[in-house]
Amino acid sequence: MNPQVDLRVVELLCARLCHDLVGPVAAISNGVELMGDDDPDFVRDAVALVGDASGKASSRLQFYRFAFGYSDGPAGAQAPHALVEALYEGTNVYCEYGDDVRGLSLEWQKLACNMLLVASEALPRGGRILLKAGAAGPELEAMGEGSGPSQEIRTALSPGAAVGELTPRTIAAYFAAQLAAALECRIDFIGSPGSFRLRVVKD
Repeated sequence: MNPQVDLRVVELLCARLCHDLVGPVAAISNGVELMGDDDPDFVRDAVALVGDASGKASSRLQFYRFAFGYSDGPAGAQAPHALVEALYEGTNVYCEYGDDVRGLSLEWQKLACNMLLVASEALPRGGRILLKAGAAGPELEAMGEGSGPSQEIRTALSPGAAVGELTPRTIAAYFAAQLAAALECRIDFIGSPGSFRLRVVKD
């Protein structure tokens, strides 16, 4: 495999990770600065801001460590469904992580988590995601405003996607497609107004 291609993918994954961490990290920095104020109520609000932002940063880091990193994870790490629950807590996206998915091996649940990233990217105004185990692997149904993943994201999901055309917004879809290929399958998209599905299909 071309090492230049690998480097491009790694750079984009890092860019995506940093993008999702900038918000809560900046909020922590702002909260720390506000703690120096003389108004006790102001300081109390600053402490709450830091606590909320640090929780979001921690949840995102732990989720991405599993989704983009080592599948088995360290001993005592949270289960994937718990990572997903923490990731979406307080957001406008609700995810139902089915019991049948929890019974899948970690490599399949890693693929499922990356499919969730693709789905939530296509729900900018929020929505509901139902994740379950299908005949060939994880599949999800997402409901919300819009027509689902953009054409760029759908292209990145295809097995022959060009690495040079990827962006931080589409890298999660490409990475999910590569995980699926490693499991000898692909991710199929089915869309309709107000809802769409992503399912694993055996090649």
